[in-house]
Amino acid sequence: MKIDIITTEDLQQFKMDIMQEIKGVLHHRNLSQNKEWLRSSEVKTMLKISGGTLQNLRINSTIPFRKIGGTMYYDKSVIDKMLEG
Repeated sequence: MKIDIITTEDLQQFKMDIMQEIKGVLHHRNLSQNKEWLRSSEVKTMLKISGGTLQNLRINSTIPFRKIGGTMYYDKSVIDKMLEG
């Protein structure tokens, strides 16, 4: 039977990790609340993907988008469904 000793430093690091996760979730919610359309940067943050991956998803028609001016917009409901599934 192996016994691991948890130190105060371990607990502090665990606390910091949990706080970072909570901040990430709250930031994600603040970005996407009350919006129907999202920009590429918001989608990349929500899905935790790179710009190249997002481009591949557009090319493969996995994620529908609209281009207005030079900016790509994505339907928030489609992104939410991707996160759920």
